[in-house]
Amino acid sequence: MACFTAAVAQAIVVHGIKKTVEKNHKSLALKLQKLVTLLLSGSFLLMIEHIWHGEITFYYPFLTAMNSPEDTKEMLYEILTVGGCIDVAITSVWFLLYCLSDLVKSVKTVKEA
Repeated sequence: MACFTAAVAQAIVVHGIKKTVEKNHKSLALKLQKLVTLLLSGSFLLMIEHIWHGEITFYYPFLTAMNSPEDTKEMLYEILTVGGCIDVAITSVWFLLYCLSDLVKSVKTVKEA
């Protein structure tokens, strides 16, 4: 129902970290910006899917799960479980990609030397 909000929250936190690190570590800031882009693009696609299925509306309360307290409890549980898993998956893929890219760069450097 609102699992995409977890990725948006993580993107906001990572953007703040990127702004803090930006002055001293430009390459890390660039990598963090790519993580923010991954998180926001995934959130956008999930939001479109939720609109398509009628879970998000364009009138108050916007999230259909907020119509009753029982549905709100279920929505918060989904944000924590499904949204948390989405965050872990996206961040893990991002981390593995950058570990592999650093490994490939170091192998190229060794072969050239």
